[in-house]
Amino acid sequence: MQADLERVIALQQLDTTANQARKQLAEAPEREKAFEERLAAARTTLADAKTKLAANQDRRREIEKEVAVHQGRLSKYRDQAMAVKTNQEYHAIQHEIAHAQGEIKKYEDQILEHMVEADDLAATIKAAEAALAAEQKTIDAERRRRQVEDAETQKSLDALGSERAKIVEGLDKRVLAIYDAAYARRQAIAVAEAKDGICTICHVRLRPQVFNDVRKNDAIVQCDSCQRILYFVPAPAPQHS
Repeated sequence: MQADLERVIALQQLDTTANQARKQLAEAPEREKAFEERLAAARTTLADAKTKLAANQDRRREIEKEVAVHQGRLSKYRDQAMAVKTNQEYHAIQHEIAHAQGEIKKYEDQILEHMVEADDLAATIKAAEAALAAEQKTIDAERRRRQVEDAETQKSLDALGSERAKIVEGLDKRVLAIYDAAYARRQAIAVAEAKDGICTICHVRLRPQVFNDVRKNDAIVQCDSCQRILYFVPAPAPQHS
């Protein structure tokens, strides 16, 4: 195979690998954003449960104040019942006492409901705290793993850059210009295999003479359609037993 053709094939392989490495490194901000969104969701679940518990406790205190008010009235009515002089006054006081007792019972039932709800909310908070801690632990471990991977990827990318520079240094400037032009126009793929008379990237059939020239692998030949540099991979020689 012609030396410059070998070099552009190697250059394409290096550039493809480097692009994949850059893509991986470029994903870091989005990955971190996803981590923060997961933590924010867990924190929101915990905060919502705490807010509900606080509201429950506030409402319970309000109800307890209502109970205290009615208990005060009940005490007053009972004192008054000791001083009534007529049946009419007695029945009126008894009515007020019954009403106060009914209100106290109603509010005490509500307090009991809020206590049960508070127990459920406390359990929810405990579970949410555990879930947040577990999520934080998982994400911290994932961050550390990704940091190690990114460091290795950056190291590989630096090595690829050095290797690329060596290849470019030995490459004919005209051939490099052809490669760079095709690379820029064709989605970072400047070199393509020709197989069965077809460019395997743009899938356009090559002229017979062009394909014959490509098969020799002794010159820089471009696809008439996509302008990529073409090369040919001969069939492996048959194995003789």
